[in-house]
Amino acid sequence: MTDGAGAVGQGQRDNRRGRRVERPDLAAAIDAAAEALVGVLDSAVSRHRLAVSPIQLRVLALLSSRPETNVNGLAELLDVVPSSASRLCDRLEAIGLLRRVADPRDRREVRLEPTTAAQALLGEVRSRRHEAVRTVLDRMPARSQQDLLRALLAFGQAATAVKSADAATRSAPPPDTLYHPRTHWTW
Repeated sequence: MTDGAGAVGQGQRDNRRGRRVERPDLAAAIDAAAEALVGVLDSAVSRHRLAVSPIQLRVLALLSSRPETNVNGLAELLDVVPSSASRLCDRLEAIGLLRRVADPRDRREVRLEPTTAAQALLGEVRSRRHEAVRTVLDRMPARSQQDLLRALLAFGQAATAVKSADAATRSAPPPDTLYHPRTHWTW
């Protein structure tokens, strides 16, 4: 169900007059907006012929923001086996968008670095995407743009808090290693 504004509804609640009114499902609305945003971003790039695939573009973006990454680290970020990550890097290196350099702290380690051409490509893609988003924002009232900005900032903060809490939970010892009176010995 949707409300008059097109938001997906979930459940019912009473208003002050005792009538049932539709409650928007915020998660579904955000999911729909995220899909629309991905469509806007993808179309901004797909209209122009790029020398790289979307996954190669993602690799360059990941490496650009994580300068200490090696092939194993990239494989973890992409959730692929290291040999697949290495082949991706081989293709990027062959077209001049990536170079492998020895880590100055440990010459046995090889870091992956986007080249100047890769940085220029990422800048061009970013510029196209920003322009596509600005085109959509220009169709929104100024007040809605400000509300959206506040909501996105709050969402980002909440997402960071959830991510931090999840990381803390994962770093806690498993329950079976916690103190248990029958297994804890004191000498």
